[in-house]
Amino acid sequence: MLQAFAAAFRTPDLRRKLLFSLALIAVYRLGASVPGPGVSIEAINSCLDQANASDQRDVYSLVNLFSGGALLRLSVFALGIMPYITASIIVQLLVVVIPRFEQLKKEGQSGQAKLTQYTRYLTIALAVLQSTGIIALARSGQLFPSCSQDIIPSDSVWTTIVLVVTLTAGTAVIMWLGELLTEKGIGNGMSVLIFTSIAARIPAEGGAILQSRGGFVFALICVLAVLVIASVVYVEQAQRRIPVQYAKRMVGRRMYGGTSTYLPLKVNQAGVIPVIFASSLLYLPQLITQLQGDSTGAVRRFVENYLVDQSSPVHIAVYFALIIFFTYFYVSITFNPEERADDMKRYGGFIPGIRPGRPTAEYLQYVLSRITLPGSIYLGLVAVLPNLFLSITQEGQNQNFPFGGTAVLIMVGVGLETVKQIETQLNQRSYEGFLR
Repeated sequence: MLQAFAAAFRTPDLRRKLLFSLALIAVYRLGASVPGPGVSIEAINSCLDQANASDQRDVYSLVNLFSGGALLRLSVFALGIMPYITASIIVQLLVVVIPRFEQLKKEGQSGQAKLTQYTRYLTIALAVLQSTGIIALARSGQLFPSCSQDIIPSDSVWTTIVLVVTLTAGTAVIMWLGELLTEKGIGNGMSVLIFTSIAARIPAEGGAILQSRGGFVFALICVLAVLVIASVVYVEQAQRRIPVQYAKRMVGRRMYGGTSTYLPLKVNQAGVIPVIFASSLLYLPQLITQLQGDSTGAVRRFVENYLVDQSSPVHIAVYFALIIFFTYFYVSITFNPEERADDMKRYGGFIPGIRPGRPTAEYLQYVLSRITLPGSIYLGLVAVLPNLFLSITQEGQNQNFPFGGTAVLIMVGVGLETVKQIETQLNQRSYEGFLR
């Protein structure tokens, strides 16, 4: 593996891509540490110290995870990549609902460029809304309920406008960095930035566990982390290969077809999207009750006791059920068996033993529904690992398990994809890959 890395850096064009990617990652991390205009750094640090000793960060943990801790510091890149992810998911859902979007998707590269442009516009709109909401929460004291200091000392409208514009511009810069990284760097730009944000938090989380629980528990968690990562790699690579045979056909004077290939159906066909959906839906009740400000209502007590408490059996069961539901939902809208069967029939392909057309679509739907079940259970188990860890060790809610849930799914997926891209470029130049 080290020889492969050395070979990558010895190749001039691949070395330029790697160094360019590292430079963009450094710029991204720099922006995540620069405070926004009008934000008191002393108050932020004091409130963060108090928040670490209390249980008040759950509602923002997903966005804070994707921003690499920049959200709670109200830095220039406080919103992170979350607005772009949300916009991308919305556009993907609208492709199924709006015929115009579905037509654009079928147009190829030009249609995809228009969909990307719509995603950018929606990202900016969501960034304006989210930045306004976060600033309102910070001013009202709901961002750090246990802290009484003023995070934004000035109450002027001009300060609010400047801060909203800065956070929105930060999101636009992150979006530009991600697209630039995809075009001229290594790997998918947005995924690499998310990977960087999550990886930046692991040393702090590991240090907190080492300080609070001691060396034995820390070593035990490291061993458990290796097992979890190995299991995630195994399942992420697993796929059902459906054989496809193409009939021979004459085009002009040349013979085409007559080849055998396969249609790969991954066990985890939905990726990490169901976990994001389920997490966001579970955070909505707490966010709504906090915005209402009713601290004595029965609804808020129910939300805090059963939905906010991550070690609660109710929270774990609801989270697990939502992940299974969203896995089936997302797979059903992203993979259309009838469309795949029509494409195969159009190019003369068929599955041995299955008639082309509707029987092929029914067979694909049958196979997909069978492999989606273990995939959804796998996603649910990995996602609730931190919650089970909290309930077993009876730690505070602010104590995070750094190698479970959304973090490990994203890191392993992005890491595998990036390594595959580097291996592909190395194999094109007759170098040995990472895996011999």
